Amino acid sequence: MNASELKSTLERGQPVFGMMISMMENMRWMSVLAATTLDYVVVDTEHGSRDRREVANHVIMGKAAGKTVIVRVPEPNPLWVAEAVDAGADGVLVPYCENIDDVRACAWKLQVHPLKGEYFDRVAQGGDYPSPKSKAYLEKRNANRLFILGIESEPAVDNLEALVTAGPIDGVFVGPNDMTTSLGIPDEVDNPIYIDVLKKIIKVSESHGKPVMIHQQTMETSKKAIELGARWILHSTDAGFIRNGVNADFAALREAASKKWEVSTSKSGGDMGAVH
Repeated sequence: MNASELKSTLERGQPVFGMMISMMENMRWMSVLAATTLDYVVVDTEHGSRDRREVANHVIMGKAAGKTVIVRVPEPNPLWVAEAVDAGADGVLVPYCENIDDVRACAWKLQVHPLKGEYFDRVAQGGDYPSPKSKAYLEKRNANRLFILGIESEPAVDNLEALVTAGPIDGVFVGPNDMTTSLGIPDEVDNPIYIDVLKKIIKVSESHGKPVMIHQQTMETSKKAIELGARWILHSTDAGFIRNGVNADFAALREAASKKWEVSTSKSGGDMGAVH
């Protein structure tokens, strides 16, 4: 699903499905991504150690695999947003936002890049473009960019209405670890306090037409996010899928081997060499 298709899907009130890329390191993963049913991927540069070249390669890989590619930048800074756009990203996820000016600057940078300096400030603060021709050019150039606002702390939730309307925003992100830690209940993702916060974020965001993305790690919590109304489904990471897939398959194989060993032992009088 490309960015235009993903936007249209969300605008129709339907969900989209993706995962976080935390460990993939080279283009050889492209065939794996292409064979998945993912609609989008999020390339993590907040907690990952990827340089600009690596981010660009991940973007090329994801888009060649037919996925919308969003880059989670390190912090709410328009310079990081510009780097992601220059790498070819379809959108950015700006983490841990609390300041309205930061949100406005980052959201508008995505929409009017490569405009800079005084003219950028004029657009971000009052919609004053250098000319109608420049406005039409920039709107066409960045038409399918996606901006996702990171709401990951109690102060951000308290100021949510102002943050979600601070600029051109396409979605709202919740990081469960940061949010629960800010609430004083680290990683208690089933705590009613946290669930109530998610309900509030979804209610306020959806009232402004902004779908919510909650980065859940388990099937149970991701299904809970869907139940609450999150439509931008972000489930697990590449590392999580590999770990869980390996553990699930080998648990089944160990169970099969255990049954075989027990059968072989009973028939051979305890000959452990009978295990295959």
